[in-house]
Amino acid sequence: MIGMRITAHSAKSGLLLVLGLLLSGLAAAQSPAPADGAPGTAAGNVAAAGPVIRFVRNPDPAPPFALKDLDGKPLALEALRGKVVLLNFWATWCKPCRAEVPDLIELQAKYAGKLQIVGLTVDDDAIEGVQKFVQEFGINYPVAITPPELRASYGGIPALPTSFLLDTEGRVVQKHTGLRDPALYETEIRALLGLPFGARIETFEDTGQIFLQHADRATELPGVDLAKLTPEQKQAALRRFNAESCPCPCQLTLAQCRINDSSCPLSQAAARKIVAALLAPAHRRAKSARPAASDKKKP
Repeated sequence: MIGMRITAHSAKSGLLLVLGLLLSGLAAAQSPAPADGAPGTAAGNVAAAGPVIRFVRNPDPAPPFALKDLDGKPLALEALRGKVVLLNFWATWCKPCRAEVPDLIELQAKYAGKLQIVGLTVDDDAIEGVQKFVQEFGINYPVAITPPELRASYGGIPALPTSFLLDTEGRVVQKHTGLRDPALYETEIRALLGLPFGARIETFEDTGQIFLQHADRATELPGVDLAKLTPEQKQAALRRFNAESCPCPCQLTLAQCRINDSSCPLSQAAARKIVAALLAPAHRRAKSARPAASDKKKP
């Protein structure tokens, strides 16, 4: 899955684009067991061996916003209650974003009145450039310039495109980063609308995948081996991961940075150092328990 990662050093817009390869497919390899009461599990959907879509268990409300679209009309998230909403963070200079626009246009037309796509652009260029893009592509859903504080409330949006899927009650049930198969979006939308969708639903707990504030729920972190720790040591390590700041400029905790950017070498090194420090006393005790050669009894 192709996406564009945002850092802080581009000449044109203050952003450096890093092309990243993201996970693809409808199902994740490490899916939690499905929970009872998942939406859209009506009779007629496929058996357990079929395609899978995943929604957050006990989803959080989406952070509210009240903006003006490119035409100056009010655009408030609260006004969209009762519809499935797809919040699409994008930019005109982002190639994967441009590639998915025709699919989003088609989805909006197909589910008009039931689905509302909202384009939240992070462009730093003048609004005229975004308006020209919208007109040229024939975008049929509202687009608004996204202020930094709104991006921050949705986790900072480190890569584009990033889309948040909301149910009809305004809760975030899924987050997708990178260019996705439009069939996945349509399957999820149909499930949330109570329409036949040809897949089964699994639910998972948000441990930072959707909102980084929930990184403190995680029991494992990417690139950090906790297997050698005792249960007590593991809890101590997790507490430190969530209490200590990452040494990189992200301004996140170690746990949040590992989840947000598993390629960060600084958070990985800091986390591994914590694990090594917890294991060190046990290693010293094991070493001291070995009999020295001089202590062996002579025959």
